[in-house]
Amino acid sequence: MSDKEVSKPCHRCKSRSASLPTETTKIHYEEFWLFRHCSSVHQRDRHAQKAGQLFSGLLAMNVVFLGSAFISSMIFNNVAITLADVWILLSILKVLCLFWIIYYLLGTSRQPHAVLYRDSHAGAIWIRGSVLLFGICSILLNVFQIGYSTILVHCKSKVEILFPSIGIIFICTQAYFLWHHSKDCIQVQHNFTRCGLMVTIATNLLLWLLAVTNDTLHVEIESQLREVERRFAGNETTLCTCPNTTICKVFQKGYILLYPFNTEYCLVCSSVLYVMWKNVGRRISHDHIPNTKPKFKLQGVVFGPLLGTSAAIIGACVFMMYQIQVTSLVPSHQVIVIYYSYYIVLLPLMSVGAVIGTIIHALEKKELDTLKNPTRSLDVVLLMAAALGQIGMSYFSIVALVATDPRDPLNSLALSYSVLLIFQNITQNVFVIDGLHRRHVAAAAEARHAGHSGQHTVAVELPGEEETTLNSNQEHSQTPPAKEEHTKEEQNHEAYSQRRVSMLELGQEIRKASLSYIHTYSHLSWKRRALREISFFLVLCNIILWVMPTFGTHPIFENGMERSFYGYSTWFAIVNFGLPLGVFYRMHSVGGLLEVYVTA
Repeated sequence: MSDKEVSKPCHRCKSRSASLPTETTKIHYEEFWLFRHCSSVHQRDRHAQKAGQLFSGLLAMNVVFLGSAFISSMIFNNVAITLADVWILLSILKVLCLFWIIYYLLGTSRQPHAVLYRDSHAGAIWIRGSVLLFGICSILLNVFQIGYSTILVHCKSKVEILFPSIGIIFICTQAYFLWHHSKDCIQVQHNFTRCGLMVTIATNLLLWLLAVTNDTLHVEIESQLREVERRFAGNETTLCTCPNTTICKVFQKGYILLYPFNTEYCLVCSSVLYVMWKNVGRRISHDHIPNTKPKFKLQGVVFGPLLGTSAAIIGACVFMMYQIQVTSLVPSHQVIVIYYSYYIVLLPLMSVGAVIGTIIHALEKKELDTLKNPTRSLDVVLLMAAALGQIGMSYFSIVALVATDPRDPLNSLALSYSVLLIFQNITQNVFVIDGLHRRHVAAAAEARHAGHSGQHTVAVELPGEEETTLNSNQEHSQTPPAKEEHTKEEQNHEAYSQRRVSMLELGQEIRKASLSYIHTYSHLSWKRRALREISFFLVLCNIILWVMPTFGTHPIFENGMERSFYGYSTWFAIVNFGLPLGVFYRMHSVGGLLEVYVTA
């Protein structure tokens, strides 16, 4: 709630001030008791809001510190604090969050005057779609974990089945809650709602932290491989082995494939819940509610989709080559060279596009949107914070490469890759943040003008074909009934004429759509066309750069250079912290770039 909204006088003050004498032009309202009373009420509301936010924030901080202490203790001393202990703590937090979400759905949100305002900027369709998609993948991940633990139930703890079972219920309930209520500006039970939201945020952050630091399944797979080798050597051991190797491999591969989506789900849910927390008690005036929302339409772009699709196809080929080579018995360094070369070509193109887009934003001279918007503020913070993952890893890599042997061909490629990645992150952040803060000019009249003129143009261009089609249809409709005995040639001729008419209609519709698209493209100004081309190109590039590390392309860890410099444990911790943030940055950049494209 902005200061202007907070400082509005209440109805009693308005009615009282209307009856005050207006003999003099200067009236000292602060002398009136009623004015002082109304002002103190609003100040108390503001203080209560700040106090509620502070208390709920401190509650979440304590929950995060407690969970982080458990997870850290498990890492450094897995005998005193085991993974099962961490799962029990997180299960308790999940159950508490479930109780609060159910209470919000059935109690708080159904109270009279509970949801008087809804934030139009919060809960965009791509964010809710991400919650739904990543939630489904996380559910499948838990299903694979339950199946794998059920097969090995004879040597595993029951907690390994209970924890993912509670996780499935938690994911389903939270996804439903965010899909339907992410735009709510709740006006009742402020403090209780804030505390519930903050505890849910803390739980998601702890789940993300556990997913980043926990590598138990990979270690277990390696131990099983060593167990197989010992069996072939004739040495019997008592490790936990799978009775059905095929089913276990299916569960293991599915778990490893879906594992990154769980981290993305936790981060996206945390961001949506934070916006809801900021919107608790917020009152939105009608001036801040847009009459028309910009919608995504594939118009005004030609070169951006072509270049972006080409980059995505080449990236997919590099990704498949990398996966085939890395999983082979004798991995080759040539595929790492190809991977770095692909990035070295693509990253400068993305940086140049972002710089040109920033210059065009400066030339447009649009007004800045200064209205209070928690969603936009959070988008900016998340873009800057998530970019620290890739930037931090790049700086660590630069120091290691320069200190060892920068003249080596592979080292020089890795060094160029790290430098270009830093520059690309910075330029893209500047372009996206600058675009998010530009005031959107409604282009509804322009679009209508383009549609009407496009229709007139098509009508002028295609008069003859329409008449031909109508005449042919009239001829078919006016033909006398056929005789009982038709020759084969007449039937073939009739079928051919019908196919010819349908093909003419199809070609006519395609030509109309093409002419309308070309007219719309030419009707836009060159600045808007350039911004849309750049935004769409960067969207496709960020999608392929999200896919590659998400599904296991990690040459920064597998090339061995930084690992030998920092040591396995240190570099593993750096990569485990930076890679999930880098993946989240690419996904979040896609959402920001789509908004820049729509509002261009």
